[in-house]
Amino acid sequence: MGKRLSVSKTYKLFIGGKFPRSESGRTIAVGDDGSGVVAHVARASRKDLRDAVVAARKAQEGWAGATAYNRGQVLYRIAEMLEGRKAEFAAALAVGASRDRGADAAEAEVAAAVDRLVCFGGWADKYAQVLGCNNPVAGPYYNFTTPEPTGVIAVIAPDEPGLLGLISLLAPPLCAGNAIVAVGGESPGAMLAAAVLGEVLATSDVPAGVVNVLTGLREELVPVIAGHRDIDAVCAAGVSAEQAKVLREGAAENVKRVTVREVADWYDDGECGSPWVIEPFVEFKTVWHPSGT
Repeated sequence: MGKRLSVSKTYKLFIGGKFPRSESGRTIAVGDDGSGVVAHVARASRKDLRDAVVAARKAQEGWAGATAYNRGQVLYRIAEMLEGRKAEFAAALAVGASRDRGADAAEAEVAAAVDRLVCFGGWADKYAQVLGCNNPVAGPYYNFTTPEPTGVIAVIAPDEPGLLGLISLLAPPLCAGNAIVAVGGESPGAMLAAAVLGEVLATSDVPAGVVNVLTGLREELVPVIAGHRDIDAVCAAGVSAEQAKVLREGAAENVKRVTVREVADWYDDGECGSPWVIEPFVEFKTVWHPSGT
């Protein structure tokens, strides 16, 4: 019997709770340091991104209307499922990585991503007490300021760390009730990690459309994100200066909020696990209520 050829996997996009191929039919071959192709991932097109925004908009109201406790439990569930596939994620992150990075570093990144999800699962029913307030006013009134989700958030993940960077950007707006359209990083490990994350989300009690994960090229997708009028805010890291400019020019034209993060240490809970990283993705509503007789 001749030597068997292995069948490499082709990962799909994750849109609306389903796994469609790119409407363009394109894929990206993912290799491991030149020794061969280990998988293919879908290369998302402009049409795929627009479909993801439609799915996110449809799902966002229901997600925002869920109790904060329920949203926290769903984030915990994502963390549980990610923990159960630690070895698969570590192997994905190791593809194409420099040899001095080592398996231990990949496993540490997966563990940090799990912990980051648990962190924001805990913040889901607590961040409002930190960001909101009871305002002192003159007169027989109570005056409350409370945060509400912004809507549909586009997340553009860095190449490194491929998984931890993606999780650190999508977890804060997700716990606050926003729906997510995420574009994974472009390094081989980041692409595979984003693709596997879609499979995790499909079994994590996340309502269909609340989180959509695309793999593709930033140079193609960033201009579409910048100009899309139904994306309410953008959170990006690892983009070039020119891509950041494109995002900000789009914001000026269609009034979306753009946050380009320069993170010194993705493993630092103070920098990446604070409730203040949720603040760019909420709107504040102030309510007056009469008190006394």
